[in-house]
Amino acid sequence: MKRGIKVALITVALAYAGLSCQAIAAQSPAKAQAVKTQSDAQPATQVKAPEAAKASDDEGTRVNVNSASAEELAQAMNGVGLKKAQAIVSYREEYGPFKSLDDLQQVPGMGSSLVQRNLAHLTL
Repeated sequence: MKRGIKVALITVALAYAGLSCQAIAAQSPAKAQAVKTQSDAQPATQVKAPEAAKASDDEGTRVNVNSASAEELAQAMNGVGLKKAQAIVSYREEYGPFKSLDDLQQVPGMGSSLVQRNLAHLTL
């Protein structure tokens, strides 16, 4: 009799474990679909970012590096505070107007990545 109860309990435990594995396996495709849906949504967001930048350019947010004040440069440029903007103005006053936007890399503290990041906001 005791042996029959043990066999019944083991059978129930194995059946429960089998059902649990099936439930977990059934959830995996659902999770994979959710991840796929999220990854599909990300490129759409990335497509909208250039459109937003383009819209802001159309609104006249471009700043002339040869005539703008340090405050205007600091407001318009991403990653440039008042101190770097003042360095741009000082460099411009000392060496004359910039001939190209790449010349900004000659300003102390302005690296190529910072200049590239702000090309859409600047003009000569």
